[in-house]
Amino acid sequence: MAQPNLLDVDWSKIPAPTDDGAARHLVGMKVPPIGLVATDDSSVMLASLPGRTVVFAYPRTGEPGKIGLVDDWDMIPGARGCTPQTCAFRDLFAELKAAGASHVFGLSTQSNAYQTEMASRLHLPFPVLSDEKLALTRALNLPVMEVAGLILIKRLALIIDNGRITHVFYPVFPPDRNAGDVLQCLKDNPA
Repeated sequence: MAQPNLLDVDWSKIPAPTDDGAARHLVGMKVPPIGLVATDDSSVMLASLPGRTVVFAYPRTGEPGKIGLVDDWDMIPGARGCTPQTCAFRDLFAELKAAGASHVFGLSTQSNAYQTEMASRLHLPFPVLSDEKLALTRALNLPVMEVAGLILIKRLALIIDNGRITHVFYPVFPPDRNAGDVLQCLKDNPA
């Protein structure tokens, strides 16, 4: 199925993910010292970043006009919405920073080359991290799904304070509201 517009989604026709408990263990965890390549060609170690860091993870961004990963992608609960989620964080980036986020990152298991194209196309003001080798995903035991032989992170968002996870948003639906929910949490819980 071709994906003509990745932002125009009728969420009432998309199945919402349910809370399967796969992220309950994350609050309070110390982030392991794992370096991830970023779309700005840096290597980022979330564990060593001072202050408050926001990381939103998603399964896989699509490309306009290209064939979806699988025909029934939209019917997989939590799969659809990576681009709307990412664009919402882009649009609220300045407000997230003003509310105390020292760093904002996207995260997926897609390659850095793929993410770099997407970051450029969407004019992202923050880097996107690639966990293509699943090092962070496995170390934190992040919730995942397997689609077309690929292991993909289920959509979630983390607030990390000085290397420790303090807030988890999971499941996330609809994806385009996640950035607003994170922003409200930052305002309600100043560092």
